[in-house]
Amino acid sequence: MHTPNHANPANPDPSQTVSVHSTDAHAEVAPGDIAVGVVIGRTSEYFDFFVYGIASALVFPSVFFSFAGRLEGTLYAFVLFSFAFIVRPLGTLAGMEIQRRFGRGTKLTAALFLMGCSTAGMALLPGYATWGAWAIGLLALFRVGQGLAMGASWDGLPSLLALNAPEHRRGWYAMLAQLGAPLGFLVAGGLFAYLWGSLDSNDFLSWGWRYPFYAAFAINVVALFARLRLVLTHEYERELNERELEPCNARELFSRQGDNIVVGAFAALASYALFHIVTVFPLSWILLYSDQVIGEFLTVQIVGALLAAAAMPVSGMVADRIGRRSTLSLLAVLIGVFSLFAPLLLDGGVLGQDLFILVGFVLLGLSYGQASGAATVNFLPKFRYTGAALTSDFAWLIGAAFAPLVALGLSARFGLIAVTAYLLSGCVCTLLALRISRTLGARE
Repeated sequence: MHTPNHANPANPDPSQTVSVHSTDAHAEVAPGDIAVGVVIGRTSEYFDFFVYGIASALVFPSVFFSFAGRLEGTLYAFVLFSFAFIVRPLGTLAGMEIQRRFGRGTKLTAALFLMGCSTAGMALLPGYATWGAWAIGLLALFRVGQGLAMGASWDGLPSLLALNAPEHRRGWYAMLAQLGAPLGFLVAGGLFAYLWGSLDSNDFLSWGWRYPFYAAFAINVVALFARLRLVLTHEYERELNERELEPCNARELFSRQGDNIVVGAFAALASYALFHIVTVFPLSWILLYSDQVIGEFLTVQIVGALLAAAAMPVSGMVADRIGRRSTLSLLAVLIGVFSLFAPLLLDGGVLGQDLFILVGFVLLGLSYGQASGAATVNFLPKFRYTGAALTSDFAWLIGAAFAPLVALGLSARFGLIAVTAYLLSGCVCTLLALRISRTLGARE
């Protein structure tokens, strides 16, 4: 039976009070409680990023790059899209220094405040027609703010969840840390679908697109308090300290275990490459080269996000049976096979495009569910906290940051075979990195 956190006022027996405090002092944090904090935190972060990603395809070419053609304007928007991923490792290092000096709570508060203000600030920006290049410059600055905040918001809960998970259910608990992605897209895509379908084009581009950005600030406030309530409790602080989940010296980390960061970043590259190929890139392609209604296509993507969320528990069960590395290897092969049919599906009318989205989201859920920490188990305990954060940062940078830009730019020039080439390159990198990771793990 769970012991209450306070003595019963009706029974002031000192011995009972001592027993309660003693039990409380040695209470352990259940993996399920950690999972709640992880899901809440990741959902709010992914919502912010998907709001920006969707707007990069649907809004920014017309509002901030109206001086260029539709294709060129979208490519410019995707260049800015990549900025957040480029600076994310710097945000992680800055956050580690803030945590070392002022504590985990201060770091998390500052990071989510910066994230919320950057996202809400975008909603207040006039377009290029009003402010010219200043509007683009400020949009880029806010995007950099998002990236710095994303890196600095690392709280160590995914690593703590992995370490506290039962031996036979590590794949399941690893999946829980990734559920924020489809949930974040579900909310962001739903908002944009509603606004796109409810407003005419002028109203949507004038003010309608701004509401999801305002909502992001409110969601960040709720997520901040939820995460602080978990992370700053005595039990969590003790668990994090006992597991050595504290910042380490970055120079020492790179000199002693930098190879683990590189291998870990490439180990899930197939999943990260697929991530924006089924979320952000298709919106731009449909808008530019298809007759399908964007509102209906967003609805299909929302269904896809639900399928991805449903596929993630399956990935956990599979990983617990055959291992996480074997699961990622299998999914890399399946993503490679899927990539061969990508041009046929995307050029196959409404039915083909919808199938591309639905199948792609299922594969994304299965692969991304196990993408976190597949190689970070090779880190020494003192390096795991910072190493896991930087591994994730570089995985996003290498695999996902430029995916919409490269896929759209090359497809517009050479055809949709470019999507196949991009996904296949990620699959090959994943298979090679997982093989190297297994070798490194055997040596340590």
